[in-house]
Amino acid sequence: MAQDEEGYLLDNRQAEAGTRFDALAALFDASTFRHFETLGVAEGWRCWEVGAGGPSVVAWLRERVGPRGRVLATDIDVSWTGTAATEGVEVLRHDVGRDDPPAGPFDLIHARLVLVHVAERDAALRTLVQALRPGGLLLIEDADPALQPLICPDEHGSEQELANRLRGGFRELLRRRGADLAYGRRLPRLLREAGLADVEADAYFPVTSPACAVLEAATVRQVRDKLVAAGLATDEEIERHLGNVEAGRLDLATSPMISAWGRRPVDDGSRP
Repeated sequence: MAQDEEGYLLDNRQAEAGTRFDALAALFDASTFRHFETLGVAEGWRCWEVGAGGPSVVAWLRERVGPRGRVLATDIDVSWTGTAATEGVEVLRHDVGRDDPPAGPFDLIHARLVLVHVAERDAALRTLVQALRPGGLLLIEDADPALQPLICPDEHGSEQELANRLRGGFRELLRRRGADLAYGRRLPRLLREAGLADVEADAYFPVTSPACAVLEAATVRQVRDKLVAAGLATDEEIERHLGNVEAGRLDLATSPMISAWGRRPVDDGSRP
C-alpha cells in the first residue's frame, strides 16, 4: 500500500520532540545501558548511535569509550542531537535507509526506536551490518505496537477506551507513513538472516510511570492536527484525553520494546 505522506511522523523540529526524547530516555535508558554492559562496551571502542535523537545514549557511550574511543551520532534531523557534540563525539546528518554508511568500521552499532519508522528498513539493516568490523556488535531496539496495541491495557472505563481509540488513530498514522508495526518481533530472525551470529533478544515495556504520561501528552500534541485532519479524532476528544492524562487517572503503557543483538562473524570474508 502506498504511503499517504512522506517523512517521519514525529518531526524532530517540533517543540514536543525534546519532551519526547526526555521521556523516552527516562523510560528506556536503563534497559539500553544494561544491554551495553552485557555486551561489554569498553574503552577505545568505535560506536555508531543511529537515529540518536536526544543526547543521553551518546553521552553514556562517550563516557564508556573514553578518550581513545569514538562515538558517531547520526539522525535525519540533528536539532536535538547537536547538544551531544563534544570531544570524541561526531554528529552527522544521515539517512540510514538511503545514504551510504559513514566511515567505519565500528565495534558497536546501536539503533533504538528507529528502523520501525524507516520505510527502507531492509536496506538500513544491511547498511548497519556492513559497517560493523568483524566481531563487531549490532544492537537493535524497536517497538512492536501490534504485539501489545493498547496504551491502557486495563481498559476498565470510558477514559481508558478513549485513550486506546486515540492510540489506534496514532498507529494508523504511523502505518500510513510506512512504519512496520510488527517489526520488533522479527528482529531476531532478521539479524540471523543478515549473517550475524550469537543472536539473542529480550523485551521490556513499562505498564505505568510518570514518564509514560509525559510521553503520551507530548506525542498527542505533536500529532493532534494530523489526527483531526485524517478524521481519526476530534479536537474535543483530544482535549478530553489530555485532561485525563494530566489528572493522572490513567495507567499508561508503552508498546513493547524488543532488543535484539548479534555479532558479525570474524570469518565472514571481510577484512579486519
